[in-house]
Amino acid sequence: MGRVLVPPRFLASAMEASSSFVACDDDVILASSMKTGTTWLKALIPCIMNPNSGGECSDDDDDPLTESHPNMLMPSVEIQIYGENSTCSVSDMPSPRLFRTHLPYPTLPETIKTSTCKVVYITRNPKDAFVSLWHFLNTFKTAEEGPAPIDEPFELFSNGVHPFGPFHDHVLGYWKESLKRPEKILFLKYEEMKTDPRGEVKKLASYLGRPFDKEEEVDEVLWRCSLERLKNLEVNRKGFDPWVGAPKSSYFRLGVVGDWKNSLSEDKKDRLDEITSMKLEGSGLEL
Repeated sequence: MGRVLVPPRFLASAMEASSSFVACDDDVILASSMKTGTTWLKALIPCIMNPNSGGECSDDDDDPLTESHPNMLMPSVEIQIYGENSTCSVSDMPSPRLFRTHLPYPTLPETIKTSTCKVVYITRNPKDAFVSLWHFLNTFKTAEEGPAPIDEPFELFSNGVHPFGPFHDHVLGYWKESLKRPEKILFLKYEEMKTDPRGEVKKLASYLGRPFDKEEEVDEVLWRCSLERLKNLEVNRKGFDPWVGAPKSSYFRLGVVGDWKNSLSEDKKDRLDEITSMKLEGSGLEL
């Protein structure tokens, strides 16, 4: 496995999280590499786990998504819980606790691996993941600076220089463990969620021990967590994520499959496809 290159500002907190975090048996952990559809899951999981934000609720006043950005509903273990000047207290969180992490599987806190807590992993086509990350990083640029050219970030991504470890290694770590312990790790693909959202969300709810009683509840949850609704909620339109510094709106760009075609040349597409084929060979995983 390649080196895990944790962003310097989060290195100390990631190391502390890896060694100090104590999972409870009923915790739910959302894991992913960056920009793989995570924000959708950060809305879906709390909506499924909290009966006041799912199908039984028809009043927006009872919907936490109207009051909190999805990042706050599933705080990051390495950024929010153990981050510098953190005010998050895990002991004060109601059960079941919901967290997210970008840590690779080998560096997950041991109690996450050994407890009966559930892990949900989401990934997507690496071409779309890279292009989404490139757009996201450009939100940190000023208007005077303009967007960063794509060539250098593409070279870094292709060579495995990626936040929280090389993309393909990150995915394979969770994929292989999900094959060994499907009761422990639910492995999801963003493309399959877009193709069959009702089926995939029902599978997610069943895995979390919160199966839907009625089909209408599935539609309610999908509507509440839809990109169109989330991006237009006032809480997500203005301001900045206090932990990362990105505009809150930057977490809701397009959410489509195949957007890489608007940014990657044929040469870049072929190169990344070749790397993906080589990395995933023999794993049984297709992206």
